[in-house]
Amino acid sequence: MIKSERNSIWRHLEVSVVLLYFALMLIGWMNIYSAVFDEEHQSVFDLSQRYGKQLLWIGMSLVLGLFVLLTDSRFFESFAMAIYVLTIAMLVAVLLIGATVSGSKSWFQVGGIGGQPAEFAKYSAGLALAFFLSRLDTNIGQLRTKVISFGIILLPAFLILLQHDTGSALVFSSFILVLYREGMSGLPLVLAFVAVLLFVLTLYFGPTYVILGVAILLTVFMFFRKRNLKNITRLIGVLAIASVFVLSVDFVFDNILEAHQQSRINVLLGLDDDLRGAGYNVHQSKIAIGSGGFFGKGFLQGTQTKFNFVPEQSTDFIFCTIGEEWGFVGTTVVIGLYVLLFMRLIRMAERQRTTFARVYGYSVVSVLFFHFAINIAMTIGLAPVIGIPLPFISYGGSSLWAFTIMLFTFLKLDANRLNTL
Repeated sequence: MIKSERNSIWRHLEVSVVLLYFALMLIGWMNIYSAVFDEEHQSVFDLSQRYGKQLLWIGMSLVLGLFVLLTDSRFFESFAMAIYVLTIAMLVAVLLIGATVSGSKSWFQVGGIGGQPAEFAKYSAGLALAFFLSRLDTNIGQLRTKVISFGIILLPAFLILLQHDTGSALVFSSFILVLYREGMSGLPLVLAFVAVLLFVLTLYFGPTYVILGVAILLTVFMFFRKRNLKNITRLIGVLAIASVFVLSVDFVFDNILEAHQQSRINVLLGLDDDLRGAGYNVHQSKIAIGSGGFFGKGFLQGTQTKFNFVPEQSTDFIFCTIGEEWGFVGTTVVIGLYVLLFMRLIRMAERQRTTFARVYGYSVVSVLFFHFAINIAMTIGLAPVIGIPLPFISYGGSSLWAFTIMLFTFLKLDANRLNTL
């Protein structure tokens, strides 16, 4: 690494982002400690307890972050595709020799240590997408560019889906926001929203009423358009496509989605309470958050937390621990820290001098935001439970390391931006 680049790391490092990173990790560790607190194991360094392991992983994350900052910034662009290919190979390997944890065959297990390649696949996909879109002959408006971009995104998502880890696979949909920033039409976002809306309405009212409703809307729309053959043909085509999609909803729901996924969607939509089954986690989570009131019950004072009413409370449902013990004030502070982080990262992405750094920066923002929004939404019953961690806060080594590498790679690229012509 040349001396000017090494000096620029510390001179131009975005300190505010580093401080937000530390704050979120500290909040996470405190709430993990509270969620799994055991009076017989009060030492914070007890590696037999989750808070002890998390403290170890935090220390290792800091080493990883420092290592990334000391790496030549040209490495990330030069080896972007190599890292992506390596990750794809790991995703294939875990399907063949991986261990099954919580129904997902997505872990490499060596002794008592496990790693989840899916967490690092988000990082490598961001690098690969940034590398491809930064090529001189790349134009997001070209069909070839769109096909390759979606291929880069969907390949790891498909392999993760084969591992029965639907939550991690869905995270890759966040990269659509990156493509939208780079100039892709907003039509895919609109179509995705319409598809979700039709899916939900079909589950509620059945295909007949939904198709009838679409037909009525299109008929009304026709009164505001020229009633010529071209427009009539288009509307008939839209009705036909919508009808085929609606008629396929029941088949997809009954034959493609797994039983637990069906139950979670039914509970979310209010079609089934199932408070002792699929709806139990969310129900208990909402009780915990609601019982916290305005100021919370206090550190280590959460009754829902102490008596383990909420499963996975140190991982996917860590937010309800924050809500119960720190109340509305605590949850507002945590959400505010994330909002500040996203605002800073977007500002950093916009000031980059290279397409590679800008696209990668938006990839980081999109992935972190998806995790943040969906994780909190599922703990309060606004999204189905898909099992993804809250960045920097949830218990887990693989996710913390992956988020750390992802974030510090962008910090490195940003710190070196003034050395880029």
